[in-house]
Amino acid sequence: MKNEESIMKNEELKIVELYHSWAGIEPESITFLPGSGSYRKYYRLEGKRNSVIGVFNEDQKENDAFISFSQKFHKHKLPVPLVYSTDSSGQFYLLSDLGDLTLFSYLSGNRSGAEDFPEEMIGIYRKVIGFLPLFQVVAGKEIDYSRCYPRQKFDIQSMMWDLNYFKYYFLKLAKVPFDEQKLEDDFQTLVQFLLGAGADHFMYRDFQSRNIMLVKGEPWFIDYQGGRKGPLQYDIASLLYDAKASIPEPVRELLLDYYLDVLENYFPVDRKSFRKYYSGFVLIRILQALGAYGFRGFYENKPHFLKSIPFAIANLQNLLDTKSLPVPLPMLREVLEKLIVNPSFRSYNETSNQLTVKVSSFSYKTGIPADDSGNGGGFVFDCRALPNPGRFEEYRSFTGNDQVVIAFLEKEPEVGEFLNHACSLVDQSIRRYIERGFTGLTVSFGCTGGQHRSVYCACELAKHIRSKFGVTIDLHHTELNK
Repeated sequence: MKNEESIMKNEELKIVELYHSWAGIEPESITFLPGSGSYRKYYRLEGKRNSVIGVFNEDQKENDAFISFSQKFHKHKLPVPLVYSTDSSGQFYLLSDLGDLTLFSYLSGNRSGAEDFPEEMIGIYRKVIGFLPLFQVVAGKEIDYSRCYPRQKFDIQSMMWDLNYFKYYFLKLAKVPFDEQKLEDDFQTLVQFLLGAGADHFMYRDFQSRNIMLVKGEPWFIDYQGGRKGPLQYDIASLLYDAKASIPEPVRELLLDYYLDVLENYFPVDRKSFRKYYSGFVLIRILQALGAYGFRGFYENKPHFLKSIPFAIANLQNLLDTKSLPVPLPMLREVLEKLIVNPSFRSYNETSNQLTVKVSSFSYKTGIPADDSGNGGGFVFDCRALPNPGRFEEYRSFTGNDQVVIAFLEKEPEVGEFLNHACSLVDQSIRRYIERGFTGLTVSFGCTGGQHRSVYCACELAKHIRSKFGVTIDLHHTELNK
């Protein structure tokens, strides 16, 4: 443990040195940002005038691909982070800070169920899709594909890597029986079919909701370092069959048609041919995702990746129900049907294992609310140092839920500063709790009567968390609910 801490400290020091050489001053703070499915490490460095993201990645070739692609994308004014500075080792670099709101967290916080997909979300997806041909076709013409890593092209070897990833890290680790030779034959058949789609454009490779940031409602794009020359169908399949995004099938069809409409602005599209190959790329993308969930979940023992399995299985079922497999794949179909009917792959219950943040307001006269999760810990914030609307007669009958009290507190700068600090601390814990698969976090705000300041702060934090993270929020006002 001490060795890991010393390694991280050394990384932080080098990132601070890089920041200093770029900005000319020391950062005021550096915060480690928990990652997800990669081995890259991210830090947020904040200074007086700016906030940047520091990245450490030992894989220099992957870094080189990312930086090279970024330069081309900027040339075409695509919304991707700026690379401000790199160090001489090629392992550290600084990026513009795009915030914390991913398209995935926005979806998670603004849907009431799997079939709920409001028009506003469709509008955001249209914006996202509007940029995709610019990456694939326009900027793609100028990409230096010799910088791609680990492959220059989504070719036979790339496809077989993905299919074997699924076989070895999902099927075998989950102990799903199959005839290996027959499955290998089906893999070869599928790959030979998919090669017919061509591989003439830039393929983003991981074009999905966690790699799309929302900044003031507009999409920005990250994590394209695995890009290579490939078919057009793969990226739109990745986006529309993004497992936990759970896009309803009618919306998928609507957005696929929109993508083809946009694509036709750049060259003629044979829609029948495009769709013929599209279902095959949907299939290989789902299988690749299952391989990733198996590797991270079964092999690396990171249980939160297993929570995505039921969503990927649901996508498989939808694919088999609504689209025919593009070529005969008897053993693969048999395996897929085993996955679909196996109840164990539906048992990684998202709601029971998902992080729940309990946010409470309370009065210090009656005491801090008990932690009924049994975890202990969490945060208690004392709001009694903030301006108190309860001292004024005109506010005494109101609560922190009422607009007159909200207006009173919003005009006080120290209230905003207090909330910014509280949100920053809670954000850091939520990120780490999600990464580690924790299920409960308690945050309480107290004031004298538990009516004005604590209620307002609890509501503001709940609103903040809802806008940034796909977690469950339990908001409770102890005094108001008596």
